[in-house]
Amino acid sequence: MSHLNTKLLDIALVFLVYFATHSHSEVLSTRSRWIVNAKSGQRVKLACVNWPGHLHAMIPEGLQKKPVKDIAASVASMGFNCVRLTWATYMFTKDSSINLTAAQSLDRWNLTAGWPANNPQLLDLDVVDVQKAVIDELGAQNLMVVLDNHASLPQWCCDNDDGNGFFGDKYFDPKEWVQGLTMVAKRYKGNPTCKGGLLPNFLSSKLGTASITKLRGPRQNENDWYQYIQEGATAIHGENPDLLVIVSGLIFDTNLSFLRNRPLASNFNKKLVYEAHWYPFNDPPAKWLCQTNKFCANTTSWFTSQSGFLLGGKNPVPLFLSEFGKDQSDAKEDQNRNFSCLLAYLAETDIDWSLWTLQGSYMLREGQIDQEEMFGMLDFSWDHLRNPTVRQMLQFPQKMNQDPRSKHPTSYVMYHPQSGRCVEAGNENLTATSSQNCSRWRYSKHGNRIKLLGTSGCLTAVGDGLPVVVSNHCSSQKSTWRIVSSSKLHVAANDDQGRDLCLELNSSNPTLVTKKCLYLGDDLKDVPSCEENPQRQWFKLVPTRA
Repeated sequence: MSHLNTKLLDIALVFLVYFATHSHSEVLSTRSRWIVNAKSGQRVKLACVNWPGHLHAMIPEGLQKKPVKDIAASVASMGFNCVRLTWATYMFTKDSSINLTAAQSLDRWNLTAGWPANNPQLLDLDVVDVQKAVIDELGAQNLMVVLDNHASLPQWCCDNDDGNGFFGDKYFDPKEWVQGLTMVAKRYKGNPTCKGGLLPNFLSSKLGTASITKLRGPRQNENDWYQYIQEGATAIHGENPDLLVIVSGLIFDTNLSFLRNRPLASNFNKKLVYEAHWYPFNDPPAKWLCQTNKFCANTTSWFTSQSGFLLGGKNPVPLFLSEFGKDQSDAKEDQNRNFSCLLAYLAETDIDWSLWTLQGSYMLREGQIDQEEMFGMLDFSWDHLRNPTVRQMLQFPQKMNQDPRSKHPTSYVMYHPQSGRCVEAGNENLTATSSQNCSRWRYSKHGNRIKLLGTSGCLTAVGDGLPVVVSNHCSSQKSTWRIVSSSKLHVAANDDQGRDLCLELNSSNPTLVTKKCLYLGDDLKDVPSCEENPQRQWFKLVPTRA
């Protein structure tokens, strides 16, 4: 990920190693917009975190600070079911790298400190075998692994002119790229990745996906995209037809809009997935601070027009949001607001995703040894969560909320993205709760009653600053709710004087109340200052069929 240029580079096809928990092979496929188990048809939702292994040493970050087993266990404890593990093409195509041991690679960059204490067993392995050992440990935690070809030349990513961006660039030979993809597909083909009986619960693995991501630079063009993406995808599919093929677009993996006019031709339609990224780095901070609702609406609309449209229409296909994130120090309020906006989209669409990022630090990044990563789930020492609130915010999107095989009618959950909590109807008040205890509601989306599922009771406003209740007064205007503001994240009813009152959740009080709606006009006259944050009133009525 480049804080300077807003997007990371993943220049190739991504492989998903699907760790099965059954004695028979589990192969992934697609059905409409969903990734599914090819045999049972059961949906498999990806809720991943990124873990870079594509930088100079060609070794996953953090192994100098913690045993690989501990890192894998920490990923599982955070609720992720998948790791997007990055790698560089040259690991598999250059003679200077193929037989390079971890110790030799680390010595090149003076990075051996910490390894003897934490992972001495990995030092004599080739770098490609270190990757395999990491995958084995993740498999032991029942985690899927997306092997993401993030660069050709191992280095931090990325600039428009770094030679790593598009087919034909200095370090991006299309033939070598296809060679690397094919070698990795072959290496993990239908083969358990455990060694020496280390993983008694790991019975089989299948490469599940291949993706083309974050192409960029002055050479990028649609004609070459179609030609070389087709070549790479065909090579992967030919080597292992069990693979899904995950394809990204242009402009740092933000633009797939050209697919509206010309779909990608393939003979593996039930294996095709697309991917995209969502970052706020090019957004003016003042827009998020002073026009929060409007800018959230604009950003969501832009993402939908560029990539998200693939989830709908006559021929929907799966879309993998493979990178998004924020500075987890909470120092940048514009990123905080973008993150809540994005989580509302994640929850509503139930899209497959991967957060940037796991690592609390890098061995070497852009010339700096032991550089801290403020986007990391783990802190600098890799000991603790950097920001437990982010973990809480992700719990609801980690769940599968839409099951395409479900026989149940659609109901709704009231999700509060700023806190990551949802609404639970108790005996007295409605309160914010964890994702495991969400109440379900019926709602028509057209300015109507919000009824508690299984009852005749309706969500009812009482007054400004007062707790919301579930009552039998369903004909009252206080029980008639509308989605207001351009963000479509304010839920409002009228009080006795006809004024809008919006649902609100305060961080210091878990009780759901209604208060005067904030910032509905999307301009400064409705708020005392740009510091007014309407997100405490943001609620998404999330459809669920699970």
